[in-house]
Amino acid sequence: MIDGSMVGEGATVIDVGVNRVDADNDKGYELVGDVEFESAKEKASAITPVPGGVGPMTIAMLLRNTAKAAGMQESVSVELP
Repeated sequence: MIDGSMVGEGATVIDVGVNRVDADNDKGYELVGDVEFESAKEKASAITPVPGGVGPMTIAMLLRNTAKAAGMQESVSVELP
């Protein structure tokens, strides 16, 4: 959807799109983002890959917020970074 020509020089690109495209592998597909990674990385100062970009951070923050909510529900102080 977005290629390198659409990315400004030195931009930070955070790709949160996840799409399945046909591929010649065991699964028959591969996961890609909305940004064409190879062309965009030439211009971007930082770029998140798909898969493996924002997903791990999303999971970490979900677990952090779950622990915080559980502590609040039980009136227990939970120290989190």
